[in-house]
Amino acid sequence: MKIKISNGRVIDPASGLDAVQDIYITAGRIVGLGAAPADFHANAEIDAKGLVVCPGLVDLSVRLREPGLEYMATLESEMHAAAVGGVTSLACPPDTDPPLDEPGLVEMLKFRAKNSPGPRVYPIGALTWKLKGERLTEMAELHEAGCMAFSQADAAIVDTTVLLRAMEYAYTFGFPLWLRPQDYYLARDGVVHDGVVSARYGLPSIPVPAETVALQTILLLVRETKARVHLARLSSRAGVEMMRKAKADGLPVTCDVGIHHVHLSELDTADFDSNSHMVPPLRSQRDRDALRAALLDGTIDCICSDHAPVDANAKEKPFQESEAGATGVELLLPLTLKWATEAGLSLTEALDRITRKPAAILGVEAGQIATGKPADLCIFDPDMPWTVSGKTLASLGKNSPFLGRELLGRVRYTVIDGHIDYKAGHG
Repeated sequence: MKIKISNGRVIDPASGLDAVQDIYITAGRIVGLGAAPADFHANAEIDAKGLVVCPGLVDLSVRLREPGLEYMATLESEMHAAAVGGVTSLACPPDTDPPLDEPGLVEMLKFRAKNSPGPRVYPIGALTWKLKGERLTEMAELHEAGCMAFSQADAAIVDTTVLLRAMEYAYTFGFPLWLRPQDYYLARDGVVHDGVVSARYGLPSIPVPAETVALQTILLLVRETKARVHLARLSSRAGVEMMRKAKADGLPVTCDVGIHHVHLSELDTADFDSNSHMVPPLRSQRDRDALRAALLDGTIDCICSDHAPVDANAKEKPFQESEAGATGVELLLPLTLKWATEAGLSLTEALDRITRKPAAILGVEAGQIATGKPADLCIFDPDMPWTVSGKTLASLGKNSPFLGRELLGRVRYTVIDGHIDYKAGHG
């Protein structure tokens, strides 16, 4: 299929391009920028006048809830939600049921994703069997099946010997590990940040050392093994400072932050809205401000949605008993734009955090607009207002702390592998 995208403001953070240009697509690849290739005849044309054309978003944490958790959401529903959000490549954590610890499960997921409309899906394999933190999986076999990295998702590894062996093995074979720093014992049974809200209402808390104790252990083992590690979902000022020093010391580490933590704090849990029950917890305003500053100076590499659709019954319980998680894949773009506006960043700088940088961490050919590159594109109206609601969210998970809020920035088209996968108003 040949597509011409005309009159759009093309922004490519990888090259610094920011200009009104036409884009020409053939057989899933970009074949021309500005001028049409010889003998190009479009089968379809998108008039992007007044819209921004950028690389398709790359999201490092989207739970598709399959296999095993279809009562929360389905692979088809969440891939469609991702396309609605402009996401063209996503990584899915291994905390399914059963976890992604067998090559057959990974191959099945990839087969189903490949044969369904929506983004390119990159599974993250389980680091230990059943995510129990006791015995390493067959990482080489999982890698051959299609796993891009290995993770425990939100499950902790209590035995540091297992973590050390995992890093040694990963370094030997060049596999990246994605680890979320949280000490099992310090975080056990906690539901909110150890701060003013937990003190006022007596809710069991998760202190900042739950993150920093685990982070210190991981960084010490990285220093010892030289394993490549991505730290997922930093949440604290102290954690940011540790990462800043680790990077200054030249350790092979990267990190991300969930989009909700860029905007919200523990005060957003004070009304006991279970949609604000997250892991890691929303922390103090000081922590939130440190995360925002770290995004600006590059200590935090990128933003992810940390998309976790949850069924209504699990969220309608009292805060302490509710399921943690928030839907976010459709909010990644507008909330990133909101942060950039508040921080005084250009569109190019903002989009860099959700295109080029996460693509580099994931290790995929994405996040760039250039001749010869995959035609994965997000076309959006940066000034279009919309209100977050159950009706406006395509995800089966309606659990968002932003319900009822008006945001700016709405995707109009999502192009994946040279096909118009989503068009606003047409499903």
